Amino acid sequence: MKLTGADIIVECLLEQGVDTVFGYPGGAILNVYDALYKNSDKITHYLTSHEQGASHAADGYARATGKVGVCMATSGPGATNLVTGIATAYMDSVPIVAITCNVTLPLLGKDSFQEVDINGIAMPVTKHSWIVKDVNDLAETIRYAFAIARTGRPGPVLVDVPKDVTGAVCEYEPVVPDRYLPVKERRIKDEEIDTAINMIKASKKPFVLVGGGSVISGCSDELKEFVDRLDAPVCDTLMGKGAFDGHDKRYTGMLGMHGTKASNLGVSRCDLLIVLGARFSDRVIGNANTFASGAKILHIDIDPAEINKNIKVDYSIIGDLKKVLGLINSRLEQQKHTDWLRYTQQLSNSYPLNYNKSRLTCPCIIEKLDELTCGDAIITTDVGQHQMWAAQYYTFSKPRTLISSGGLGTMGYGIGAAIGAKIACPDRTVINIGGDGCFRMNMNELATASRYNIPIIQIVIDNRVLGMVRQWQTLYYGARYSATVLEDKVDYCKVAEGLGCRAINVTTIDQLEPALKEALASTEPILVNCVIEEDDKVFPMVSPGSSIEEAFDEEDVRKAEQQN
Repeated sequence: MKLTGADIIVECLLEQGVDTVFGYPGGAILNVYDALYKNSDKITHYLTSHEQGASHAADGYARATGKVGVCMATSGPGATNLVTGIATAYMDSVPIVAITCNVTLPLLGKDSFQEVDINGIAMPVTKHSWIVKDVNDLAETIRYAFAIARTGRPGPVLVDVPKDVTGAVCEYEPVVPDRYLPVKERRIKDEEIDTAINMIKASKKPFVLVGGGSVISGCSDELKEFVDRLDAPVCDTLMGKGAFDGHDKRYTGMLGMHGTKASNLGVSRCDLLIVLGARFSDRVIGNANTFASGAKILHIDIDPAEINKNIKVDYSIIGDLKKVLGLINSRLEQQKHTDWLRYTQQLSNSYPLNYNKSRLTCPCIIEKLDELTCGDAIITTDVGQHQMWAAQYYTFSKPRTLISSGGLGTMGYGIGAAIGAKIACPDRTVINIGGDGCFRMNMNELATASRYNIPIIQIVIDNRVLGMVRQWQTLYYGARYSATVLEDKVDYCKVAEGLGCRAINVTTIDQLEPALKEALASTEPILVNCVIEEDDKVFPMVSPGSSIEEAFDEEDVRKAEQQN
């Protein structure tokens, strides 16, 4: 049958099982929006308040489900407004297809109105990007885009289509999506599994580091069996949270700059570190020269580019974690590391997370949320102190329940991601936790939530400063608070109400539980503004460039000040 390019785009989306799209229209993409209008019974389009909100919503949708998220924007500034969200997805391996439309073919390269080379701009932050100049290539390109986004290590792709290509007509024939890029799994050799098992058997003090690849691969069952057989302590990265149950007695907490002392010390003293789907981020490893220096490192990851990139390892297996762990589990005999587990448990007991419980603080808010939701909510976050507190004090027991910008650290990420996650999982409680600095960046997306009555809960941690930057200024810049104070006349509750949402202001501990219960019972979007002190800090902390073994907390800071 003959279809226009715009109709082909929509038909290809339907082929891929897409029923949800986030976007913002404009002149260059009008043909596509007209095709969406004609198919509104099959694909629901959510109009966000800003294109960045659309890309973050597609990201949140993808992280919550494992499916490919889809966002759209017009040419020029519409397309460039997607880029921050695309880069966020790229850093955290999130499958997104971004569809943009450009000026017509005769106007390309002439600095035409709202023209930009979005294909070139997006190239460094996508798995692949295209500009489709022939309508006959369009269906094939869209299909490849979805295949590339979801296969191997997932990630975002971008397809840019000039407006006249969306209006051109060609023959279209539906296909089965699986025909494109069938997964060519690398065969895991028996010798590789044997080598890994021999390393495990030779170890007396093994430690498991769970990264974001463990969530992406869906290997939680295999991971649990592996840890049971290994009989070893477990820590995770921010992106790996929920792959291993945070309630398990062998879990020692997050690793890295704001990880627990138990995890940082344990990894520094183990003799075998088994790294599952992690990329050794600088925020996780601290000083690369001292990281796990007394241990052999076994790295299992689907992406060969990550092997020996940041940390030289002793052995690696390239493959999907679910399959590799399944093979190891089928051959690994039961191990026993009673003394080592007792030691790491003593570390956890000696260095617990703690905070001032006499007043309203962010850890207090997070713990109360954990209690009231029984740890069963989807938590999205923005970036900063509140993000680290959420990782420390909410107990994640299932994968895809923490949705946060880890690699890029995108302020303003959370509301869009929460909207996408709630649309993807309408029966789940979805809570975005954001500082007031982050909330200001994309608070207009509350209008999206109210327009469609998407009952997300927005917690604003209102300390009237850029908290994490201020923390660094306090510790390393002589308390010179350059451009980090937000004292002004903005009333976040009035902002929320003005955007069509309910709002509650909380200033004391006594007000917290009733407010959170009201928010959790709400059937419409609601904001809870929680006013905390400006100088609360996230501890433990590792100074930039230092060994993770040198993690310090508030008591350590106090002692150092007394000595000086």
